[in-house]
Amino acid sequence: MRLFVALDIDDPIRRRIADFMQINRAHSPDARWVRPESLHITLKFIGEQPESALEKITQMLNTTSADAIDLNFRGFGFFPTPRSPRVFWIGVESGSNLAALAKTIDAKLGTFGAAKEDHPYNPHLTLARAAGGSGSPRRQKTDRLNSRFQLLQEKLSSQPAPEFGTMTAREFFLYQSRLSPGGSQYSKLAGFALR
Repeated sequence: MRLFVALDIDDPIRRRIADFMQINRAHSPDARWVRPESLHITLKFIGEQPESALEKITQMLNTTSADAIDLNFRGFGFFPTPRSPRVFWIGVESGSNLAALAKTIDAKLGTFGAAKEDHPYNPHLTLARAAGGSGSPRRQKTDRLNSRFQLLQEKLSSQPAPEFGTMTAREFFLYQSRLSPGGSQYSKLAGFALR
């Protein structure tokens, strides 16, 4: 099973982002655009695990104690840099609670064998990935200057930073990801309340 931990987003925000994506899709038609129903804020990618590990992972996540998290969705950017873009994303602003939750989950699942994060947590919503490239936000050896998102960047540069709304996350989820030719399919396996 391919697993990850993430926050879901409220439907009004999802609809505003879907509208933004629909308007801008034509400016980067070769990109692989995320389906709006798949949008989420990843807290921890766990990776492939045997089905027998699911109960243990769920128990570990169930012991996570954290406060509800206020989130503001605004702006956009490109990973790893605007001059060598592979990923188009929307920014997620929050207080220190979000990074603290990601760090706590990383530590808990690290004791289980999931790879520990070696970079600071950078919350975002991925909207599109360049076709044929890595979806990683980190710089790769193969990164070069490119114009994959050039038209999109030109169109967005003359507009104010988009605002998509605010919400309070009151729970996080363990998801399963199934790869398919039409893009990954995500299923919620368990939810965990935040205070």
